[in-house]
Amino acid sequence: MNDAFQGQLAEFAQLLDTPRQQGTALGNWRWTVRQRLSALRDSLAREAQHGSDGWLAARNSTLLRQRNELMHRMAALAPAVLESPDVEKVRLEMRRLLADVHHHRQRVSDLAYDEVALELGGSE
Repeated sequence: MNDAFQGQLAEFAQLLDTPRQQGTALGNWRWTVRQRLSALRDSLAREAQHGSDGWLAARNSTLLRQRNELMHRMAALAPAVLESPDVEKVRLEMRRLLADVHHHRQRVSDLAYDEVALELGGSE
């Protein structure tokens, strides 16, 4: 998985725990989370396409569909981050989203690995 993207996910996860700490300005936290969510969505939108041949094409289509679903979830959560009175509910939903993004990125990495293995002949 891309180290920069992995770092972005780790920083975002740490940020999501911030409102639980005392002395954190909630308005600032909301705005920062919203900006990070937008950056994360942009990173997903720039995701490279893989697996255009044979059996990898089906996996690629599945990953694209999953990516689009994640991006729709992000778009739906964006207003809630700024407006929802239940910050804890938003925070938990964002943590679920980050876990799903992490799993998605792992599947993208697995597909890229399989694509290289296929081109090189793999171990089979």
